[in-house]
This record gives sequence, C-alpha cells and structure tokens, in this order.
Amino acid sequence: MNYTLNTGSNNIPLNAPKKQNIWSSVAKLFPLLQGEQKNLTVAFSAIFMNSLLNLIAPIIIGYTIDHYVLTKNYHGVAVFSLILLGIYLLALVASYIQTKVMGGVGQRVLFNLRNSVFNKLQELPVAFFNQNKAGDLISRINNDTDKLNQFLSQALVQFIGNTFLIIGAGIFILSINLRLGMAGLVPAISLLILTLAISSYVKKVNLASLQSTGGMSGEISESINNFKVIVAFNRRDYFREKFQEANQKNYYASIQAGIVNTVFLTPLYGFIANVAQLIVLAYGIYLISIGAFTLGLLVSFISYMSKFYNPLREIASLWTQFQTALAALDRISEILALKTNLTVVPHDDNTDTQKSLLEFKDVYFGYPDGEEILHNVSFTLEQGKTYALVGPTGGGKTTTASLMARLYDPTKGTIFLSGQDIRTYEPYERTQKIGFILQEPFLFSGTLRDNILYGNDAYSKYSNEELLAVLHEADLDSLISRFEKSLDTPMQSGGEAISLGERQIIAFMRAVLRRPDILILDEATANIDTVTEEILDTILKKLPPHTTKVIIAHRLNTIENADEIFFVNSGEVIRAGSLQHAVDMLMHGKRDS
Repeated sequence: MNYTLNTGSNNIPLNAPKKQNIWSSVAKLFPLLQGEQKNLTVAFSAIFMNSLLNLIAPIIIGYTIDHYVLTKNYHGVAVFSLILLGIYLLALVASYIQTKVMGGVGQRVLFNLRNSVFNKLQELPVAFFNQNKAGDLISRINNDTDKLNQFLSQALVQFIGNTFLIIGAGIFILSINLRLGMAGLVPAISLLILTLAISSYVKKVNLASLQSTGGMSGEISESINNFKVIVAFNRRDYFREKFQEANQKNYYASIQAGIVNTVFLTPLYGFIANVAQLIVLAYGIYLISIGAFTLGLLVSFISYMSKFYNPLREIASLWTQFQTALAALDRISEILALKTNLTVVPHDDNTDTQKSLLEFKDVYFGYPDGEEILHNVSFTLEQGKTYALVGPTGGGKTTTASLMARLYDPTKGTIFLSGQDIRTYEPYERTQKIGFILQEPFLFSGTLRDNILYGNDAYSKYSNEELLAVLHEADLDSLISRFEKSLDTPMQSGGEAISLGERQIIAFMRAVLRRPDILILDEATANIDTVTEEILDTILKKLPPHTTKVIIAHRLNTIENADEIFFVNSGEVIRAGSLQHAVDMLMHGKRDS
C-alpha cells in the first residue's frame, strides 16, 4: 500500500483526499470544535454585542452634532459624551471576553488536534515512515496545527466580528439614505467578485508554501541525522547544496504567497475603500446643499462607511489567513484520513493448525513501487528450536524477519503464528509473543530502566531493587554492572552518548525480559566484543525452553549451533541443511537480489 503523502512532488497517496472546494474544507473545521459549543456561544454573543455597540456609536455622534453641537447645547453634548463612554467601555468588556474565550478554544483545539495527529501516526505501519520524511511530518504536527490555532483563536474572532460590522453598517447606510447608500456600496461589489474569483488560487499558493516549508524541514532533518556520514566523506558542500535548493524553493513559494496575501489584496481593498469615501463625500455635500441631508447624518454616514470598508480590508488580510488555515487543515486531514493496512482480521477456526509455532504459506512480498522480494515462500518454525537466516546482502533476510514480526503483511499468502493467522492477533498480543532485536537499536530519552522496560508493563511498577532481582534471575545483572549508575544511568535519544555495542546490550535486555515465544536477532551481536557475545549466548541458552530463536547473521560462528539454517536470496527461502552447505551456498549461490 502506498502511503506517500502529497508534499509537492508527483507522489500522491492512493487514499489521498480528493480535490475539494472551499465549503468542503470549511466543513472539516466543525468536528474540531466538538465540545466547545458553550464557549462558542459565549464568544459569538460577545462578538455580536461588541459589534452592535460599535454600530450604535456613529448614529449617536450624528444626532449629537445636529441637536446639540450646532445649537451649542453643551449640557447635551456632555450627557451624550458620557453615554458614548459607557458604550465604549461595554464594547471593551465584550472584546476582552471574546478574545479570552476564543483563545482558550484555540489552545484546546490545538492540543486535541496534535494528539489526534500523533495518535494517528502511532497507528500507521512501518511502510508509512519509510515513504515519508520525518521533517515533513514534524512540520504538519507543529507548523500546520499552529496555523490553524492562530486562525481559530485570533483570526476567526476578527473575521466574525468584522462580518457583523459589515452587515450592520450596510443596514445603517441603506436606512439613513437609500440612494447615497447604494452609491457608496457599489464599489464593494467589485471586491466581492474579485475575492470569489481568486480564492481557490490563494489557497493553492498558500498550500504550496506550507508544502515547501515541510519539504525544507524534511531536508534539514535528514541532513542532520546523517551528519556523521556527511563529515566522514567531507561532503558538507552536498549538505549546503541540498539545503540551498530546499531553502530557495521555500523562498520562492513564500514570496508568491506574500504577494497574493498582502501586496496584491490589501492595497487594492484600500484603494476601493477610498474611492467609495470620495463618492459618498461628494454626493453627501450635494445633498446637504439642497437641504436633503444634515451635517450630523453625513458624519454618521462617513463613519458607517469606514465601519463597512475597513472591516472589508481586514477581511482581505484575514481571508488569506483563512485560506492558509484551510490549506494547513487539508495537510493535517491527509494524515488523519490514512488507514493502516495492518488491520486485525476476524479469527477463522478453520485455519487453525498446531503443527508449528510459525508458518509461512505461499508468501509473496514486495515494497510499494518496487520489485517483488519474496516469491511463493513456504516454511515452518518449530517451538523451542534455533533457526538461522543466511544469505547475501539485500537477499531478503531482514524482510523475512520483518514479516515474521508483522511489520508488514504479505502481498499474497498467509503467515500463521501458533496455528492462527498472524493478522488475527491484536498488536499487544503479537508483540508479547514476538521479540525483535534490530541491528541498530534505538534508545529513548530517560534512564536505562526506562529503556529496558519500554513496552513491558509486567515490571513497570517494580522498584529498582525488585527489577534488579528479576534481572539477576535472567542472568542479566552482569550486563547492568557495565553502566555506571546502574538502572538510573541517563540515556539520550538515540543513545548517542554510548557505544553501538552498549545500545545492542540494552535492546537485548529489553527483548529477553519479555520472554517471548519467538526472539528475532537481526545482526544483534555484530557490534559486540567476543566476551560480551559469549555472555549473551549463555543468556540465550537460559531462555525458556519454548522460546524459538531466529538469528540473522553474516558471521557464521554465531549460527553454528542452529538447529536449522535457511538460505535467503533471489526471492526464495531454502533449507540449507548443514553449516558447510550454507557456506557453499553463500560462496556459489544465487546472485545477489
């Protein structure tokens, strides 16, 4: 299954969301606001009240000018000034409430959305992470969700408030004088047509900008993760060139988005607003000259025109934020819409067979967009035995082991675990039965204890003393003594502060403590000294009798005691028989795949 996300390249996932119009994108916002109905009601009420109070003020000012300022009734001016002050104070309170409530809504949505995206990533198979750059995924979790939060907590309040102001100001303008109002609102029609015409283009440009940001994050992450190799080969120039290419792409995309978002729309809206003000001023003075209008009404009218066109100008800026938020939401929704292909299927009693612990039956496998790696593979593993997988590099050993652990599913055929289709096991059941020690194990930030007990709830509540007793029973305490602070030895992410051999020791203890039915060792002793390897070999021999061991190794001395050896190459898994026969197959076997 192809899980390649749309990052601006030609790779688009098979289940990518179809191209949607703006209303389909807006509809995605509503599920994010579930549980916030009460807060939204309070916020929208405050927004409406703030807008209404701001709309009342101009008519009071006009009335005061006509009835008190022109007649020099200063007592009336003072009274209405106090009324205006009260209105402005109430508007301030309403503005504070709307900002505070919507800020909380935005932060909660951000928190829940990031959790949803991260939990979705936890559900996806290894294939997804093989096909997508970590930097782009990080950008979606951090940058894209933050764009959405900024819109919900800030821009949405202004967007709705300005909408109320525009509608209210339009009503007042047409109510005061219909002809003058129509003359002043005609230029707004051209703005509406323009906005609708370019909205899809604005969203497209902002989406391209977000994708280029994600691409640059991916390039930085990949280069930093491989910086040792870059230094070792003295190819900092390659690092610079790749970053320069990604940075330049992001620069051009951001420039284009900036031109559309600010340079083009905002000045144009300002120009149209100024034209409308000139029309109203000229026509209003004419109406006053013929006695059809008053000075106070003209002042109120111009104020309402400002309250109509200034929010339009702000909405022009907010509209681009809205488009950016929708583009970010599309990128987030792209992840949330993905479904894992490693689903749990219903148990079928008719498929049970207790003949073997693990069985491959007519298994085929190939990676997406790649050639087939395994062809019609069938073999069985018996309980308690030790098996070795040998073969040239790239022959399919690790792929075969990954299928045993269900990191992938076969493209055809079935794998049985304890006589049952491996797909019928829940993930926690499967991982309890199968342990996997990788060639380059990964450690997490924390302590040695945290890393040993990772994914092992059985000992999570044990004290250090109780855990050390368990390790002693498993003959693992001699390995713990290698670490200065025992179980409390701090670990960095990736285990960079310790040797690869020590990382493998920790991964070894992590797997052995689980006492799995099947323990897969993928070159697990490749970076360990001979003395430590002998200790680990002794510990392996003390595993429960029911534990089946699958060893992938290039060093033949590590597999000389295996009960059975399989030769893996060119899509086939063949019983090699004796160790000498396996050596002969390696020397004269099929070509490397």
